[in-house]
Amino acid sequence: MKLLVLNGPNLNFLGIRERGIYGTENYETLVTRLQEKAEREGHTLTVFQSNCEGELIDKIQEAYYDKVEGIIINPGAFTHYSYALHDALASVEIPKVEVHISNVHKRESFRHVSVTAPACTGQMVGLGLRGYELAMDFLTGK
Repeated sequence: MKLLVLNGPNLNFLGIRERGIYGTENYETLVTRLQEKAEREGHTLTVFQSNCEGELIDKIQEAYYDKVEGIIINPGAFTHYSYALHDALASVEIPKVEVHISNVHKRESFRHVSVTAPACTGQMVGLGLRGYELAMDFLTGK
């Protein structure tokens, strides 16, 4: 299965940023874990991170042309206000899972609303980096 993982703003700072919320494992560890899992299970995986909304939208649109079969997305702060990202996700008929490392419902009230989740098949919240692996399991039918 051909999968795409998209990470939004500040996720490249995992292990550096707010360790009490996001943990101590760094971004490279996350990418390695996901790539190793995909390889073990016979999937093709592309991982992309950007602090720029338009670059994430470009990748979603490319996924359509590249025949990607599943998208895992952690939109970061874009979750709460990016209708452009919502529209891009809604425009492609690809199964999509939104992932959040922390439990956004236990945090500031502005984090409780996701404008991108309605364009996704499902959502993983508060399961740490394991949420990405569980999203992959869901998309691959494991």
